[in-house]
Amino acid sequence: MSDRIMGGLGLLLALFFIWQATLIKESFISDPVGPKVFPIIIGVLVGISSLAIFFKPDDEPEWPEFSRLFEVGMTVAVMIAYAYALPIAGFVVSTAFAGGFLSWRLGTPPVKAVIAGVTISVGIYVVFHLILGLSLARGPWGF
Repeated sequence: MSDRIMGGLGLLLALFFIWQATLIKESFISDPVGPKVFPIIIGVLVGISSLAIFFKPDDEPEWPEFSRLFEVGMTVAVMIAYAYALPIAGFVVSTAFAGGFLSWRLGTPPVKAVIAGVTISVGIYVVFHLILGLSLARGPWGF
């Protein structure tokens, strides 16, 4: 039953996503494909996946105990806090904390999780900002 609910919600989300993509205004200077095509393709893929889940559900899942669900909730809370911290603390610091926490929750010992968080953060910063020249959220320290 839960797969059918998830498939139905996914289908509604896909339809909403496609509808919103059709509302994107095109400027007079755009490529031949336009800005609507990619979001519509994503919406169609989500819709097809949702239909597959809806019409061919798995057996009833065995839900994890409350402590595991609480851990998933904490991970979601960390990701929300990460989004709020990005403009304040900057990309490098926010990503280091989020990456370290997620590494720790995935089973890495605490010291190695801190090293992993810093390595992930600095590695992504080097590749995306220094090499590719993309703009990332700057913190109070300028990086």
